[in-house]
Amino acid sequence: QVQLVESGGGLVQAGGSLRLSCTASGRTYDRYAIAWFRQPPGREREFVARFTGIGWNGVRTYYDLSVKGRFTISRDNAKNTVSLQMDSLKPEDTAIYYCAADENSYGSTLWTDYDYWGRGTRVTVSS
Repeated sequence: QVQLVESGGGLVQAGGSLRLSCTASGRTYDRYAIAWFRQPPGREREFVARFTGIGWNGVRTYYDLSVKGRFTISRDNAKNTVSLQMDSLKPEDTAIYYCAADENSYGSTLWTDYDYWGRGTRVTVSS
């Protein structure tokens, strides 16, 4: 079992920055793919970024095109933490952001593939 807790959400003006953190507890965390998803108001959950686990041919990062170049995912296995640095925020980034873990080290962009979820943290970007 893996327990995930997100933090760092809040209200920010367009163009500003926020840093989200996901702290995990449980075993073999570093072998899991860890991802950030978000769910904008009235829309389906969507992929934001992910880290592959150490079991997958070296650790890699992937981003959705909508955030590439603005968001940076980082991982500290010693602290069991995955962070999402969000810069140049836009109103369309407004959503509840979720951290998720996939026992498959590669992970995916499909939220249904993930085995463990945090409760989410709300991000609101004002124009």
